[in-house]
Amino acid sequence: MSELGLRICSSVVLATLAVLVTWLGSLPFYVFWVIAAGLIFLEWAKISGYRPPWLLAGGVYAGAFLSAMILLRDGPLGLAAILWLFGMVWTTDSAAYLAGRAIGGRKLWPSVSPGKTWAGAIAGTIAGVAAGLIVLIFFGIPLHFMHGVFALVIVIAAQLGDLLESAIKRRFKVKDTSHLIPGHGGVMDRCDSLAAACVVALVLGAIRFVHTPAQGLLAW
Repeated sequence: MSELGLRICSSVVLATLAVLVTWLGSLPFYVFWVIAAGLIFLEWAKISGYRPPWLLAGGVYAGAFLSAMILLRDGPLGLAAILWLFGMVWTTDSAAYLAGRAIGGRKLWPSVSPGKTWAGAIAGTIAGVAAGLIVLIFFGIPLHFMHGVFALVIVIAAQLGDLLESAIKRRFKVKDTSHLIPGHGGVMDRCDSLAAACVVALVLGAIRFVHTPAQGLLAW
């Protein structure tokens, strides 16, 4: 099977599992993301050579990701908020990849990630925001101007999260954080955009409703 085929198959399996545990919530959701965060920390530790300052940074990164996922899922509108994030992040990643390959053009940040282009970033942003609005319509949530604003901020954060991970890998001269996921590399490789997106989403939601950040994101 080609690398693209492996990427697609792995993405379908992981996305299905992530949506399933999110739908179930409670213990399955907690266990799934605790394992994911633990693997991210182990991958970070390995590529950084277990240096203490980088171990601390990796713990903060993985812990912030796990905390954001759990706090957003708990409470009213938690299911909608997490699936909203999934829709935006996954669509952004896919659209940016496809548009970048199809259109090409000026590189976004060649010294960090030579494959990413401005065309891909713009296409990914537009597609991600649109996907977020579609998810809200699916859940019957009345659309508000601020949904678009929040979606735009989160989609940009997701792409910056991807670039951050690329910079870390370039710093330690590795292509992938591990070889755990066929066609994708490691769990950190697969979750870099989502990690940044959910942390930013948590902050945005908590600014409005600190105890129910999902409502802060979606209830207008």
